[in-house]
Amino acid sequence: MPNRIVSFLPSATEILYELGVGDQVLAVTHECNYPAEAKSKPKVIHSSFDPGKMTSKEIDSKVVELVQTKKDIYVLDEQVLKKVNPDLIVAQGICEVCSPYTKEINRAVSILQDKPEVLILDPKNLGDILDDIIEIGKKVGKLGESQAFVHGLRSRIKIIQYRQKIARPQVLCIEWLDPLFTAGHWVPQMVELAGGINGISATGDKSRRMELDEIVKFNPEIIVLMPCGFDVNRTMQEYERLADKEKWRSLEAVKQGQVYAVNANEYFSKPGPRTVTGLEILAKIINPDTFKDLQVPKNSIQKIEFEL
Repeated sequence: MPNRIVSFLPSATEILYELGVGDQVLAVTHECNYPAEAKSKPKVIHSSFDPGKMTSKEIDSKVVELVQTKKDIYVLDEQVLKKVNPDLIVAQGICEVCSPYTKEINRAVSILQDKPEVLILDPKNLGDILDDIIEIGKKVGKLGESQAFVHGLRSRIKIIQYRQKIARPQVLCIEWLDPLFTAGHWVPQMVELAGGINGISATGDKSRRMELDEIVKFNPEIIVLMPCGFDVNRTMQEYERLADKEKWRSLEAVKQGQVYAVNANEYFSKPGPRTVTGLEILAKIINPDTFKDLQVPKNSIQKIEFEL
């Protein structure tokens, strides 16, 4: 069994800690901030730029520039990697923008004399996310623990899935605000399980750019803003620019005050156990009366009060 693990993926870091092998995780990425203990681990991956003081548009432009010029979005710390000398690297195959991707993984393997095992996770829905927990459990000798953990998560999903819904409103989840991106991957499934009719994207689709006219055509009754990697406060700051657009003001959800910001960084962007909490958050938004007894974390939802 591996005892020197490097995680290139925040959700994998979370899973490894949940399974009780956090002490075997010897290096992580700059984005691995949950649980708190992960923050103290050596960083084997860093971002090539600081998005903290940039707007959504500036971040998108920078990423597009780096991709087009074939420059690095993520920087591998070779010294940290060689020092740790992992026998297992856990990484992702979902998106080259969100986390270290094929290029970084290949580079990491190429510089290590002792070639580590590489586990690539590529979930497209909630079932895949749960399967990945089991797969990680197998790799680290914690199969029983992973199965028990997943059983608990499945039970929470079933509570949402099978409770009778009062209404099925049209829902749009937005993954980036400038330019606009629709939320894909596991999010459409989460909307449907929570009792909504998901719009524009479908389960398993990659997130993609969309035009405001597409949103106008769908005319959602509820809009959930979940910019990748943003918390509620950061989302609220970015929303001010979108709210100035006349077409945006014409949307039914905006006129009815049914626009919400959620903590995407914690509960939606990363395909880990806390996406189940994200499902519960969506259930509270989409069918608040049905799920009024459901408890969700503080500061995970904010209804946007906006005067037309």
